[in-house]
Parts: sequence; C-alpha cells; structure tokens
Amino acid sequence: YFMPVFSDRQKVEQRMGIVPDTQSVARFVPSDSIFKLDLCFDIEKLRASLAESLEKVGYANNEWKAQGFGILPLNHRAGDNDLSANDLSGRYWMRKDDRYVEEAFEDYVEESAYTDFDSRFAGTYLEEVYRALCARFPIGRVRVLSKEVYNCNSWHRDPEPRLHIPIVSNPGALFVVNHHVTHLPADGSVYFTDTRGYHTAINGGIEPRVHLVAALAFPPSQN
Repeated sequence: YFMPVFSDRQKVEQRMGIVPDTQSVARFVPSDSIFKLDLCFDIEKLRASLAESLEKVGYANNEWKAQGFGILPLNHRAGDNDLSANDLSGRYWMRKDDRYVEEAFEDYVEESAYTDFDSRFAGTYLEEVYRALCARFPIGRVRVLSKEVYNCNSWHRDPEPRLHIPIVSNPGALFVVNHHVTHLPADGSVYFTDTRGYHTAINGGIEPRVHLVAALAFPPSQN
C-alpha cells in the first residue's frame, strides 16, 4: 500500500526539479502533420483586403455565428454561387460521447467542384492569394474562418488536408493535430495541416483568431 504512494511522490518531486519550457509555446513547432511551406504572402495586404471584403459583405449569417464562428466563403461551384449550410461545413467524423465510437456527420463535399472565385472580391489581394494557391495545388473550398475568444472547434477529422494562412492571431491561438499542439503566427506564412487526422483549433486568447483556410482537392478519404 505504501510503496506506490512513495513512488508517486518521487515522480512528482523529480518533476519539480525541472523548469517548464515557457518559450517554445509562443512560436511555431512543426510535426509530420503540420508544417510551414515556402510560399508566403504580404500579411498587411491580406489584413487590409479582408477588412474591405468584410465591410462589403460580412461573415455568412448562419448557426455557427451565434457560437463564435465566422465564415466568409471565397469561392463556389462553377456557375452556382448559392451555398448551403453543408457547403460551409461538409463531411467530418468524430467520437461524440463516452462510447468512443467514431461516427460520420454531414454530407461529402466535392472539393474539386469549387472552381469559381466569388466575383464580389475580384481584383482584391484575397483573389491574388487564391490564384497563387490554385497555381500550386488542387484547391477546393476556400474560406476565411474566424474564431472568437475562449472558443474551440470539435475534436474531429476531415476527408481532406487543408492549407492555413493565419491573418489575425494571438499567442493563445493554438492548432492541434493528432495531439501535436502548436501556435501559428500570423506573419504571411502558409501551413499544411493534415486534417485527415484528428484535430481542433483553439482560441484561448483575448482577441479573435482569423485564418484563410483552403481545402486541398486530392481524392478524399472515404472512411
């Protein structure tokens, strides 16, 4: 009875002799599932272009807005700019309760069908960023996603990986992929995130977090 108690105390006392790392949490730390690309954009132009676009159209008025999420779609299917609620979310999987059983939610979205850039943003720096991404990758839905303070996404996985470009961030904004946790600074960098694995985004800061997120239109994972 006493041996485990003594052993546990030793473990705790050993840890007390180690000073925690409080510096690396304020910068990007890569992993196999999330890494920085060479491509980079002008962050000030990106912020100014977003501000102008939001002043013109605002975030989509949907159920997520009331929960602290903002969505600004930048493209749509060819010849069809009428986006449904499913277009804004799409298929994902999660284990929603203590059964730990994975379940599918929402319908699949055919990413490769989203080929038309929203004409309301024509000529903006947002379009320049969009064209640069399309020149390098098979791009599906592109959305600007905002997250209010003290807010997080569900713990889930998607059919496809994503590219993230932080536009507005803070040290408390974190991205988690398969238990790897890191901060993504808003400096114009482009990050590959393998969101086919379980992931979430957290804004534990006191300012909103805003990312441009582009789905990669590679053949999707069906299960």
